[in-house]
Amino acid sequence: MTSETPVAAANYWGDMPEEEFYASQGVRNSKSYFDTPNGKLFTQTFLPLDPNISPKATVYMTHGYGSDTGWLFQKICISYANWGYAVFAADLLGHGRSDGIKCYLGDLEKTTAASLCFFKSVRNSDEYKHFPAFLFGESMGGLATLLMYFQSETDTWTGLIFSAPLFVIPEPMKPSKVHLFMYGLLFGFADTWAAMPDNKMVGKAIRDPEKLKIIASNPRRYTGKPRVGTMREIARQCEYVQNNFHKVTAPFLTVHGTSDGVTCPTGSKLLYEKASSEDKTLKIYDGMYHSLIQGEPDDAANLVLADMRAWIDDRVERYGPKCNGSA
Repeated sequence: MTSETPVAAANYWGDMPEEEFYASQGVRNSKSYFDTPNGKLFTQTFLPLDPNISPKATVYMTHGYGSDTGWLFQKICISYANWGYAVFAADLLGHGRSDGIKCYLGDLEKTTAASLCFFKSVRNSDEYKHFPAFLFGESMGGLATLLMYFQSETDTWTGLIFSAPLFVIPEPMKPSKVHLFMYGLLFGFADTWAAMPDNKMVGKAIRDPEKLKIIASNPRRYTGKPRVGTMREIARQCEYVQNNFHKVTAPFLTVHGTSDGVTCPTGSKLLYEKASSEDKTLKIYDGMYHSLIQGEPDDAANLVLADMRAWIDDRVERYGPKCNGSA
């Protein structure tokens, strides 16, 4: 008697054909690759199902560490497309189906510049250049999103949306200075080594046990130890953005759970306190974990989504299409 290893489903929803699934969710989806000076990106587009309806605005989304746009992160993209937005997402370099060493982020500015290259190609296209445009980042994608904002001209983005952004690393998650110093003595040879202590982030991010199983089954999720250069660079860039929160002038929404064990809610609070934006909103959810939309029970996730929808709908109404520059 022989046993066969079950073949993992290609998608989190199972074996339903992709086009059929997306139509059942009320959206159209397309996938492509985009060449940048720093490597090729895997990208996805999510649009409202009815092609005759013009989108309210465009939203450019970035996922978190070790993740990609092709698993449960899509639930966020689908939600925004259902609300009438044109959504564009890219796997970060070193993640998912994009180029690069898996989960190596030794130069986060180059990594974010690659995604920004794709986002701006859409944002400045004839089809979308007059629409309000929002950057969205989850977890480490929030850090990447803020770096993209700093790399952009001041009138590029109508607003910013952060979900549990990685601006402040909790003490238990901080990379050991001793480890970083020791590997630093190797003059960069250890930069790509997957040798840093693994703090099992997924278990600290997901509150719903069934959703934890789905997320853990993602065949493209990085499960190795953090790479030396990645942790060094994340720590460096967190310090950089903390020192530059005051330069943020765009409208923004940042949301965080009080029981987040991966990114510190203090980061959202500091951004809110120090940013120069006249229009800024902070939402703190009592008892929620890190993954506010993908990993919370449906009633909690829907509360976060409702707040996000109310915020972005209101900003589109306030700031309108881009004519001579966004707010």
